[in-house]
Amino acid sequence: MTSPLITADLVAVDLVATDRDDATRQLIDLLAAAGRVTDADGFHADVRAREAQMATGMPGGIGLPHARSAHVTVPSLAVGKVPGGVDFGAPDGPATLVFLIAAPDSGDSAHLQILAALARRLVHESFRQSLKDAPDAATVAQIVTREVVPA
Repeated sequence: MTSPLITADLVAVDLVATDRDDATRQLIDLLAAAGRVTDADGFHADVRAREAQMATGMPGGIGLPHARSAHVTVPSLAVGKVPGGVDFGAPDGPATLVFLIAAPDSGDSAHLQILAALARRLVHESFRQSLKDAPDAATVAQIVTREVVPA
């Protein structure tokens, strides 16, 4: 059986971050603690390299850092709810929801499928609001699984 894309232990509901790098690092630490990333520093370098190519902020208060990496063992999604917001370069201001997509080097199609499915849902205010309103990590993981993960 494959690992689920997201679980409650990959969600931070009250993430306090100084900047996008700090927010990303905290989400990477969740992935590492869950055994989905073998080298947190190595994966962080890969995410930063991707972020340097183009900002990953989306309208609606969304940060969408992502990278393929040799340090990722299984396609994964970590989510941070950032009440104070953090700048991901979106034209409309700081991100209050951050989605870190982690994909193995060999998983190019999985990475793009996750990104596309998530982006399709994030354009809907109702989806973003349901995540912001979610009372706990388990609820966030359930909403993302129901709305984003292909059946």
